[in-house]
Amino acid sequence: MPSARFVAGHPRQVRQGCVSLKSSPEEGGEQASQLLFGETFTVYDEADGWAWGQCGTDGYVGYVRAAALSPDIAPPSHHVAALRSFLYAEPALKRPPLDCLSLASSVAVAGGERNGYLPLATGGWMFAGHLARLSVIEPDYVTTALRLLGAPYLWGGRSSLGIDCSALVQVALSAAGIAAPRDSDMQRNEVGVSLGPVPADGLGVPFQRGDIVFFPGHVGIMLDHDRLVHATAFVMAVTIEPLAAVIGRTDPTRGGGLLAVRRID
Repeated sequence: MPSARFVAGHPRQVRQGCVSLKSSPEEGGEQASQLLFGETFTVYDEADGWAWGQCGTDGYVGYVRAAALSPDIAPPSHHVAALRSFLYAEPALKRPPLDCLSLASSVAVAGGERNGYLPLATGGWMFAGHLARLSVIEPDYVTTALRLLGAPYLWGGRSSLGIDCSALVQVALSAAGIAAPRDSDMQRNEVGVSLGPVPADGLGVPFQRGDIVFFPGHVGIMLDHDRLVHATAFVMAVTIEPLAAVIGRTDPTRGGGLLAVRRID
């Protein structure tokens, strides 16, 4: 029997480069995640300039400034393949940019190339060399993660200007055409195939490049058999560290250490 409180929701599309998704409708509210340009967002309620709803990419729920959303949905044809790229009002590099879009943002190209730029259905022009058709993927998601080395750590961040541990995994896998949940606990249950029970100290685990490794509240990607690339608040950036050092910081003797390893087929 349908609930009397059910609301169908109104589809919207993100029209800003990167938008904060808040846990409460206030500027000072905690950032739960971010929405990238071109993502859809279903609005269930709107008041005082804030829209409450759900991200179409990963199902994340929260509050976003309604001004960042548009009721006109432009089906994407391309994605941003560069770490970040500017949106211009005209196809000319000397014009001031309107916005900046990050890696994995999606756009709708609406015409042919001019002066090396492509027009968007939503307005503005972007450098053609920074865009790729949606069908073009980067199968080596480790390489994508490495492109983000040095990006600052940001709680709830999903862009090259600031990213957290689970978003690094999500964005890297997305570039390879692999959908992944937003949070590390959900990724631990859904991404790839589990290697089964693993010792908390990681000893004896046959790690391979690309293995997704999980700790309490944290996740990273194995670069090789003993090094990890991850976004960590320990250095406030995306960095490469020995896996043993990360395991040691979580202290296996106190309930920390390695929780799980999952492998992408």
